[in-house]
Amino acid sequence: MPLAIFDLDETLLSGDSDHAWGEFLVSKALVDGAQFKAENDRFYQQYRAGQLDVTSYLAFSCAPLARIPWQTLEILHSEFMATVIEPIILPKGRALIAQHQAQGDFVMVITATLDFITRPIVSALGIDTLLAPVAEFKNGQYTGQVPGIATLGQGKVDRLALWLEDKPFTLQGSTFYSDSRNDLPLLQQVDHPVCVDPDPVLRAHAEAHDWPIISLRDPIGV
Repeated sequence: MPLAIFDLDETLLSGDSDHAWGEFLVSKALVDGAQFKAENDRFYQQYRAGQLDVTSYLAFSCAPLARIPWQTLEILHSEFMATVIEPIILPKGRALIAQHQAQGDFVMVITATLDFITRPIVSALGIDTLLAPVAEFKNGQYTGQVPGIATLGQGKVDRLALWLEDKPFTLQGSTFYSDSRNDLPLLQQVDHPVCVDPDPVLRAHAEAHDWPIISLRDPIGV
């Protein structure tokens, strides 16, 4: 059963769920608006440039979770899903997921965005397996800590290798879909790297190495 691995943000979504969650919190006045927005934008630009300070980013991303009761967070995330995420889920992404599932591949998502933000999104896409930074939850509250391997860059390769240790899968015949230069380490590990609406650095690498380049943002049928 070959693996069909997907990045999430800007690949299956026409946007970035982590940055969007930060903007959502600002809109709800649940964080220090101007300062939080500036930091949210700064980390987003770092990521796009392939220069994300992942430790600082995860601390920033987790901090609001530790201050807001989990019951409130669940309500907020439901609204976030309905108003922000559902409109940016790409229909062609759903179709591609369904195609892999129909041909018997094991479909999964690997993302650098916190599991709290991404698990409901991945579930809405009909995918059960998610590898993402795990926001620690103890005694009925998020702690603000993120133990384990951060799934960014080489971290995606390392986390996937750890996951594979007790699974009946290998990377033989595997496919990985991503838009980002940050995912070059994992794209270079799979048998079938596919670049989806890639950023300029990834596009140049794909063209130089004859990797497929596709778009999931065109209307279905185009």
